[in-house]
Amino acid sequence: MTSPQSSAPALQTSPSVKMVETEQKKPATTWLSPQLSSYFIAGGVAGAASRTVVSPLERLKIIQQVQPPSSDKQYKGVWSSLVRMWREEGFRGFMRGNGVNCMRIIPYSAVQFTTYEQLKKWFTGYGATPLDTPTRLCAGALAGITSVCSTYPLDLVRSRLSIATASIPLQSPVVSSSTAQPALASAYHTASASVPRPAAAPFFSAQDLTVWGMTMRVVRDEGGVRALYRGLVPTALGVAPYVGINFASYEALRGYITPPGKSSVHRKLLCGALAGSISQSLTYPFDVLRRKMQVTGMNALGYKYNGAWEALGTIVRTEGIRGLYRGLWPNLLKVAPSIATSFFTYELVKDALGAS
Repeated sequence: MTSPQSSAPALQTSPSVKMVETEQKKPATTWLSPQLSSYFIAGGVAGAASRTVVSPLERLKIIQQVQPPSSDKQYKGVWSSLVRMWREEGFRGFMRGNGVNCMRIIPYSAVQFTTYEQLKKWFTGYGATPLDTPTRLCAGALAGITSVCSTYPLDLVRSRLSIATASIPLQSPVVSSSTAQPALASAYHTASASVPRPAAAPFFSAQDLTVWGMTMRVVRDEGGVRALYRGLVPTALGVAPYVGINFASYEALRGYITPPGKSSVHRKLLCGALAGSISQSLTYPFDVLRRKMQVTGMNALGYKYNGAWEALGTIVRTEGIRGLYRGLWPNLLKVAPSIATSFFTYELVKDALGAS
């Protein structure tokens, strides 16, 4: 008769028992885990909230970036331009392009936050090594590239819709001297009914001023689906350092502004506002270059660039270094509340969903 003590070693060395214990200790690594879903949902909600709050300033920034520099009908100044936008187009003018912007920013922000959270874990061996600033910069840069590549066509279409209805001077098609008319004051037929128009058809029809319509126009008139990715390279070059600096600055500032016991709402918002302002100021010329490339197919604006380097050289030659910072002031007014809202909403929704 075998004693209980003699059977214990046999059970401990059983391969089947070891296999069961190993499987029990192995963590679940499903792709659509609840934690990953929480990051994705929180990121999407944060993106939509942040962009809707600053939609008028977002549109004004785009208009100022791409309007011809030599016109006396430019949008100048933040307050006067917002008043002009309201007077000409009302509340719909403030929200023009925000629908497609939210369509883009929800997956963009969701992918960005989710990728950043996952990369932080991978780079640190799931907590095995400390998370330092270079790791945050690298994770943020890769997250930015991933998100912008996945949503770039919507960004291009949003830029087109934002300026298509603005009353900036556009270059009319070539007509004979006997039928020549003054330059258009608006690209949209209801923006200024008293302005004379050339004999040619309007630049943008009602069908063009929708997400699908503008997408089809770009594909049809500018070289197919490839045209929807015009400006992707300078965008990626600008987004990578921007997102990297943004995340790294935010997490670094949290250690100083929101120490344990001092994590009030206004302190959290201040962290996001400062992080966004720092990152955007350092990378703004890339954003201007991106917009110029995105509208190069709109003949009415007169931009014709064969590549990012040509666009950069043309901007510096015709507008100087100052041209690379056109629209910076309204952009800074936009970035502070936008990034503050984004980070605050992300942390709020993430905590509510129970993600760490």
